[in-house]
Parts: sequence; C-alpha cells; structure tokens
Amino acid sequence: MKSFLDVVVVGGGPCGSFAALNLAKFGVNVKVFEEHEEIGVPSHCAGHLNISSLKLLGLHPLPPEIVENTFYGAIFHSPTDKEFSIRFSSPVTCAVNRALFDKYIAEMAKKAGAHYSLNSMVESLIIENDFVKGVVVKRENTRKSFPAKIVVDAEGLSSKILRQAGLLAFNRHMLVNAVQAEVENVKDTETGMVEIFLGKNYAPGFYAWLMPKHDGKAKVGLAAKIGNPKELLQKLMAKHPAASKKLRTAKILQTSFHPITLGGPIPKTYSDGFLAVGDTASQVKPTTGGGVIFGITCARVAAKTIHEALHENDFSSGFLSAYQKRCDEILGFDAKFMLKMRKMLNAMSDDKIDKAINLCTKIGLDKPLQNIRDIDFQGRSLLRMLWNPRVPVALLYFLFSYLSANP
Repeated sequence: MKSFLDVVVVGGGPCGSFAALNLAKFGVNVKVFEEHEEIGVPSHCAGHLNISSLKLLGLHPLPPEIVENTFYGAIFHSPTDKEFSIRFSSPVTCAVNRALFDKYIAEMAKKAGAHYSLNSMVESLIIENDFVKGVVVKRENTRKSFPAKIVVDAEGLSSKILRQAGLLAFNRHMLVNAVQAEVENVKDTETGMVEIFLGKNYAPGFYAWLMPKHDGKAKVGLAAKIGNPKELLQKLMAKHPAASKKLRTAKILQTSFHPITLGGPIPKTYSDGFLAVGDTASQVKPTTGGGVIFGITCARVAAKTIHEALHENDFSSGFLSAYQKRCDEILGFDAKFMLKMRKMLNAMSDDKIDKAINLCTKIGLDKPLQNIRDIDFQGRSLLRMLWNPRVPVALLYFLFSYLSANP
C-alpha cells in the first residue's frame, strides 16, 4: 500500500464501510480507521431496514444469518391502546443483526481492496492553510500521521472531527436518547409485524417499538427527548396499556444506549479536502430516526464525488460541494417533509394522538398506505398518494392539530 493515501475514512460503521467499498471499486487507495477493536461492536441501533432500499443499494438479499426477521407491516398503538395497522402482501422491511450487518459491509470493502485499521482512534485532522490534508491516529500508546488527499468523516454523532473541519454539527435541540434491549418471554406478538407504541408518558418526543425475532426473542426499545430512557423502558414494559400485555413478564437479556439526531441533514457537509457522511452529517430520518439507508446512500454519493475529484486532482471545497448538491437532490425534499411531520407529532397531545389513530382506522387509511413500497423517502411516497381522498383528510388533521398546539 502506498504511504500516501488517496482517502482516509474515519469510522468503520456501515456508512464509513460503504464509502470505502464504493471507493475501492473505483480503484481508490482508501483506509478506514475504526476506534473499536471489532467492527459492529458495540451495536447502536435496532437494525430495522427497508427491503426496497437495500435492493437499490445492491445489498439485497443479505446473507440469512444477518436477517433476524422480515415484516409485512406495522401495528400502531395509541396511548390508550387504540390500534391502527398497515399490512402488506409481501415483506417490506427486515430486522438485521447490526454487528453482523456492519461486518458484512466491511468484509465486502476489504475484498474490494479497502484497508482497515482497528483499535485506531482518529484524534485530529491535519490541516494546512485551512485545507484538510490527513489525520493523526492514536493506536495503543502511539500517534501517527496519515496524509491523505481527502478525509471522509463517518465518526458518528460525536462530531469531534467534523467541528475541527470548521463545520456546524447537528441541531442538539432535536436530539433524543434511545435505549434498545433484547428480551425473551414476550407474549402475544405477531412475528411478521413491527409494533409501535405512542404516548408522552413513555416516549416523550418519539415512540417505542417492539420487533419480534424468529428465535422467539424480540427487540424492544424507545427514544425520548426528556427523561431517563432506561426508566421509561421499564415503565413501558410494566404500565403501557398495550405494551405491558406483551412485555410485563419479559426478561431483558442485554441493553444498549445511543443518541439519535432528528433535525435533518446539517447545513454543510464539505470543506477543503473533507466530506461528512452518516450520523455526523445528521443524514437521519426525522420521523423514525433511521439513519442507515440515508447514510449509506450518501456514502455512495461521496465515493462518486471523490472519484471525480481524484480524476480532476481538485479537492477544493468548490469541487466537493457537488456532494452536498447531489445529496440534497436525493434527500432534501423528503428530509424537510419528515422534519415537519416530526414537529407536528411532537406537538400533538396524547388525546390528539388517540383521535388521530381513531381517524386513520375510521377512514381506512391503511388501504392507500398499502401502495407504499418506499418507506424511507416518505415525502415523495405521500405525494404519490394525494389522489386518494383519505390521505389529504389525515394530513389536514395532523396540520390542524399542530396549528392548534402552536397558535
């Protein structure tokens, strides 16, 4: 391997590895620095992914050992246990083992020619005349500089490297703290359905979820803008009118905690010699908190832009701005729409949420929603359904509820 790298990637999560995979396919000399000793550990999210998006990204079908379950729809539970469900004729989403999923992408990147250095923390950027020129890496008790033409920041939410590049981090006012647990002894679940639990007493500013697995266990979790996530999860399992019926006697096997940013993509994701992808760029759906699909979509865009930059030998902010423009074209409308929806949902009282669930059931909103196959790009999906009178009725209800809460 040449001593002077074309590209350094900070972070070996799915976004960093997918960027490395696509760069390696272009023949780029790329090295990934991952601070942990093992790719995918610790695991940070539920791993609930849209199958159609995985197909578009060339990641479907996944190896069977990675997929924990596939789902045909979702059941939404209101704070007083009113229900609204959407069911599809074929699987639309899957739950993956995130550690194995992350390893899978990293192994593909290695086979394509990317290099990895584990237990290697990127401490700082090498900056010369405001131009990013590489990174300083700490491994064990030694520090070493790695010059590179471009640095791709996929560090996650810490945003330390992002700030060193002079870029603004995510909106901390739109941050929620999540807890994810694996449990056993769950009762009365539908194996092919994800369950969503709403209520400000249990998940203020977000929601809780239950995802059954084929082995009889389940993933249960929630995120909250305020309060202690661990205590809220215990409360959900013991007292939520719907969740407690399924989880009161469940045994928690393992638990993890992580923050989620819901504020939409940061305003600028590039500078001289530098690009940001994934959570550090807040490329996350504001409605559901899912960041894998948005992040790796942008990672592929980053790889294409970098390949062009290397061909032109131009690593300036002006040239790399094409990355942001392309990502905005892909995510922009949907991210803005979902941010509006998140703010509407946050503004609704539990009583309004109950009434909304009732309305969705009464008008048969599940029928037009069954035509949705792309649940990642929700703005465009809903636009395509506006011809159905049920959809505008529901949207108007959410809008009026939001306006009445924010006069």
